[in-house]
Order: sequence, then structure tokens, then C-alpha cells
Amino acid sequence: MADDTDSTADGRPIRQSGQPNRRGTSAPRRFPGRARREQPQHLAESDASRQPSGPPIPSTIEAKQLAPDVRAELLTLDKSTADTVARHLVAAGELLDEDPEAALAHAQAARQRSGRIAAIREAVGVAAYHCGDWAQALAEFRAARRMGSKSQLLPLIADCERGVGRPERAIELARSAEAAELRGDDVDEMRIVAAGARADLGHFDQALAVLSAPPPDPSRTGSTAARLCYAYAEILLALDRPDEALQWFVRSAAADDEGVTDAEDRISELA
Repeated sequence: MADDTDSTADGRPIRQSGQPNRRGTSAPRRFPGRARREQPQHLAESDASRQPSGPPIPSTIEAKQLAPDVRAELLTLDKSTADTVARHLVAAGELLDEDPEAALAHAQAARQRSGRIAAIREAVGVAAYHCGDWAQALAEFRAARRMGSKSQLLPLIADCERGVGRPERAIELARSAEAAELRGDDVDEMRIVAAGARADLGHFDQALAVLSAPPPDPSRTGSTAARLCYAYAEILLALDRPDEALQWFVRSAAADDEGVTDAEDRISELA
């Protein structure tokens, strides 16, 4: 499935090209000269329980690690909240590959502090996507789009539709006018999803046709190119064409300079 959109330690919130209602965060005003009264213990505990929670953030993570354009989206927050949200997003990006559940916890902690910022909802969506929580990812991507996300989320949304058992809807999205406007790697991302949706329905010949117009370019490298070759190989294998599938797994491994596929393992299985 398409996931070539996550961020790394460069600080972009889980989507390159990489997210509850915002509560008031400024401290209440106090009258000058009036001593602050101690709260009864049960009230203090109640107040504490209402504070946004979340996993601890490693001390090595700083807000300035977040990509500048994403930090700009946090300017509507007070500085303390913005710094905390930024650090949670950076932590989520760094944990995404090795521990997606922890990444999701950090992204959700950011959303707890402000759920009306597209980058935050997008971050939750991508983390949920990596955890295989398609329904949550789909809801968050849709929310991010409503809030004006600048990322191209359509292939991810279509893939989530597959994940929740609606391959027909994924195919519809792949045929949409919006999909026709995709450019660059996003075109191939949508092709991978559309072919997968066809395969979900058992239509392997149609899936191969999607990936064959045009066929993958074996001279390309990068994660999208590697996954496109991999998807092509998988469909060939499903069509009982193992020799051709092996060739495309080899091409996938050659293109995979980021280690996003297990193409080398598949080669060992088929060789």
C-alpha cells in the first residue's frame, strides 16, 4: 500500500512532500495584589486529570527540528503549546518506522492540544496508516483536507478505502478528475493503489493493465519506483508467471535504495 509520504528526523510531521477542538491555553488573569488561594486537593487532582496527556518526549527533541512550513501552522497556538505540539510531531516522525504505535501516541498527543490544524491531523493519519488502523487514518486524512492540507493525500485516502474493505471506492477515486491532476510520484502511488484494489476483487488481469500503462521503468530508483516494480511482480506472481515476477522483484530490489520493500527476500523465495 502507498506510504511513501512519511517524514523522518528532518522534522516534517510524518509526511513529506509528511494531523480536540482547541482549548484556551492562556492562563486566567489574576487581580493585582490578590494572593493566590490554594485549591482543595480534590480540585487540584481534578484539574490535573483534565490536562492533555501523552507519552514523554525525549529531551533530545526540540521544536526547531520541525519543518519551518509546519511550524508556521502552529503560530495560532500560544508558545508553550506550540513547542509541545512541535516536539510531539518530531517524536512521531522519528518513531514512525521503528515503532508506529508510539508514533501514533505522540501524534494523538499533539491532536489533543489542537485538533484544528491540518498538519497535526495529517500526522495522526499517517501514523494510524502505518499502524494499519485504516478507519482512523481515513478520518484524519479527510479532516486534514477539509482544513486545507497542502499535501497530496488522495492516494493515501484511496488506500485507506481499500483497507476498510471498499476497493470499489478506491477504484472510483483513482478514476476521478482529482486523480487525473496528479503529477510525478503521486501518479504512480495512485496506480499502485488502483492495481491493489483490482487485485482485492480478484481482477488480476485488470490490475496488470493498470500497472502496464505505462509499465514500470526499471532504470528509476527510489521508494516509489521500488514499490511500483514490487506491485508489478506481485500481480505477475498472482497470474502464475513466476519467472517474470522474479525479474521484477530483482528490479524492485535494485531500485530500493531506502529499504522500503522485502524484494530481496522474495527473490530468495523464487530463485
